[in-house]
Amino acid sequence: MALENTDIQDKLVATFGNDVFNFQQEKEIFSFEINAEKNTAVILFLKNNEDLRFHFLTDLCGIHYPDNDDNHQFAIVYHLHNWYENKRIKIKAYLKETQGIKTISNIFLSSNWMERETWDFFGIDFVGHPQLKRILNMDEMISFPMRKEFPMEDSGRTDKDDRFFGRTSINS
Repeated sequence: MALENTDIQDKLVATFGNDVFNFQQEKEIFSFEINAEKNTAVILFLKNNEDLRFHFLTDLCGIHYPDNDDNHQFAIVYHLHNWYENKRIKIKAYLKETQGIKTISNIFLSSNWMERETWDFFGIDFVGHPQLKRILNMDEMISFPMRKEFPMEDSGRTDKDDRFFGRTSINS
């Protein structure tokens, strides 16, 4: 018997109540939101439930929404896959800028580097992560380049002539 979206939703709501919500089908992926404080419990449930069996973490990433209210400035998105039924789901948890989220590196070892990369580029703290440090950017960086407020260009560069990039004024 195929794993249906309603089965997933019913099991999650029965176990977590209002901490799981906004269920919807987005193209071929069933998605929903969770209370960020329940991320490890929900993901562990999805992995260990004998009917659901989402044993594979496909991806984990961050998103910055600077125009959202303070409680929804950032989101962590998890993509899980049930290989037995070839079923994929997307889970989104919203955070405040200063709010951290619990690591899932003890549930999915592959999340270790994904969480480090998300911290490196967005500055989202993964509480309990065994080695949360820069992975791609220089250790000396004090900013997080995937945040929307990060400048696209270095304003101090003197080796660049705007004329070569189509950014000249009409009067020049």
